[in-house]
Amino acid sequence: MIDVMFFLLATFMLASLSMQNLHSLPVNLPKGQAAPMQPKTPVTLTVTKEGKIFLDKTQVTLDTLQATLQKMLKKPDASIIVSADTAAQHGIVVQAMLRAKQAGAEHFLIAVKDGQ
Repeated sequence: MIDVMFFLLATFMLASLSMQNLHSLPVNLPKGQAAPMQPKTPVTLTVTKEGKIFLDKTQVTLDTLQATLQKMLKKPDASIIVSADTAAQHGIVVQAMLRAKQAGAEHFLIAVKDGQ
């Protein structure tokens, strides 16, 4: 009976992990603690350690970020998930966030790994 319960628990845990849908590329996130996100479909702003910038999985530059993001934002108070590699230069991350703010983004959520 315990084996069956353990199998069901493991199955449900793996199923819930596969339901997470971040439209980003794999980066090495910093550790931290954060409250779970509300189920919305925000745009993910990814900055890699090489300094490449992506909106969901579309590569952009600092110059094209604002125009591309304006097309992607569905609501005026849209949220942006910032998924920056720990080795990314913070200047590029800040500039990307400023361009996203100019495009109409109101709320920024920082993606982190569970630090426990």
